[in-house]
Amino acid sequence: MITGMMLRDAMISGANYIQNERQRVDALNVFPVPDGDTGTNMSMTMGAAKKELQALPDSATVHEVAHAAAGALLRGARGNSGVITSLLFRGFSKGLRDKETADAQDLVQALQIGVENAYKAVMKPTEGTILTVARLSTEAARAAVTPDMPVPQLWTLMLDSAAAALEKTPDLLPVLKKAGVVDAGGQGLLCIYKGMAAVFDGGPITPLSQGGDEKDAASIHPDYNAAGEFAGEITFTYCTEFIVIKNDKTRDSLKLRAYLESIGDSAVVVDDDDIIKCHVHTDNPGSAIQAALKHGMLTKLKIDNMRLQHEEQQKAVAAQKQNKVPVDPDRPYGFVAVAAGEGIHQLFADLGVDHVVSGGQTMNPSTDDILQAVEATPSSTVFVLPNNKNIIMAAEQAAKICKTRTIKVIPTRTIPQGLSAMLAFDPDAEAADNLLAMTKAAQHVGTGQITFAARDSEYDGYKIKEGELLALEDGRVAFTEKDLKKAAVRLTRALLKKDSSFVTLIYGQDVAEEQARELEAAVRDKLPKEVDLALVPGGQPVYYLILSVE
Repeated sequence: MITGMMLRDAMISGANYIQNERQRVDALNVFPVPDGDTGTNMSMTMGAAKKELQALPDSATVHEVAHAAAGALLRGARGNSGVITSLLFRGFSKGLRDKETADAQDLVQALQIGVENAYKAVMKPTEGTILTVARLSTEAARAAVTPDMPVPQLWTLMLDSAAAALEKTPDLLPVLKKAGVVDAGGQGLLCIYKGMAAVFDGGPITPLSQGGDEKDAASIHPDYNAAGEFAGEITFTYCTEFIVIKNDKTRDSLKLRAYLESIGDSAVVVDDDDIIKCHVHTDNPGSAIQAALKHGMLTKLKIDNMRLQHEEQQKAVAAQKQNKVPVDPDRPYGFVAVAAGEGIHQLFADLGVDHVVSGGQTMNPSTDDILQAVEATPSSTVFVLPNNKNIIMAAEQAAKICKTRTIKVIPTRTIPQGLSAMLAFDPDAEAADNLLAMTKAAQHVGTGQITFAARDSEYDGYKIKEGELLALEDGRVAFTEKDLKKAAVRLTRALLKKDSSFVTLIYGQDVAEEQARELEAAVRDKLPKEVDLALVPGGQPVYYLILSVE
């Protein structure tokens, strides 16, 4: 049996463990392009929950711990691996709803709900990933659990099953087998589970390794304030708590819970043979009390005005973050894009994007980062352009939890796709028509990228050496090269089609203007006369060149 305090400490321990191991997990990334990486994304996601968990008292129930963690994880989720991690624990929270403590069977049920949630959220689940590790370890636990099984024994069994599942991931994903590594997301999940096991076994919270505090602080929003964040989401004013001492005529507590849920949120109703413990956030505490009195006498009554309690925290957070703005009825549509580089930021701004969230290949913004930008946009419908395949899921999660705007996610995977989508926007068209037109426009633009290999690798049939130039055609490795000019010409020609009429070269922060002009001249010399060419300073990191061919 575990208490809320044990679950809280276990999840903090898991966050510390993945923080300590994040660079090792990053190193498992088989794609040779330098990116935000799985270990970093999962560490930052768990770190967001850690901040929330550290503020909880020892008296918190497992439900309160799991619920607090789930909300923080979803807001802080980064990258696909981070979003899937948040979904696993969100389901875990549902499984522990209304529970003060949990036994092995409770944990198995909660884990099962988490796995189901994660699979449902992924349109085309890929086996050989974090999903497989989560599913197989949970299935093994479900098959072995007994009513009297101690939690440490269950968790050890699950760890062994997760490790075995992880070892099988190369057999399910050929790219892993060719690279000789296991799945990074599965390894990250195993790290989290190992950190939790330390506490479940009766040990202390896994400490951060030397320098871990500094790395942790640098990787999580330094201005995060749990109380201020919570205050920003307050829907109902009064936190109302009491205990009902049952009388002989006490009605079913489920009816009381249903009523409390109808007049507020965060309703928690837990009962035993003698009492009913109630908690609800509501604007009508008197109504909650009157309903409870039908079930017995009240004791330990407490009503707090949450808005007044957290006013100072709200002010502190508001000073550090973008303020939410009201919807302007004269501006039905707004836009948020994700991009890195001053020049690319300006391109999107020139096309009418309201807010550009800094991020991309080397730093995946969280769900909360995207949500803040949306809520700072004064439009009822906001189109979001992730411009990176690893940010689409975070944007989709923001769309699910946003309460003040309608979010339409255009699934753009590259910067040129995002720019092309913006050019297709029609201010006089309906939102659904724009969504379709912008998505189609994004799909019809060819994208080329030239970067460097971050490590030796064998990928897509190419033997790649660290430091070589990598040419990517629509996200796939097209060839390797040692000379940037030759790579630019070859990649442009590969992307050209018979009906292509326009090529844009966006050069990055590591390419000088003079060098960029030379690249432009070399590419122009090999283009058909009817194809126009534009050179744009993007200032982006990682990629020397981003090519757009339309």
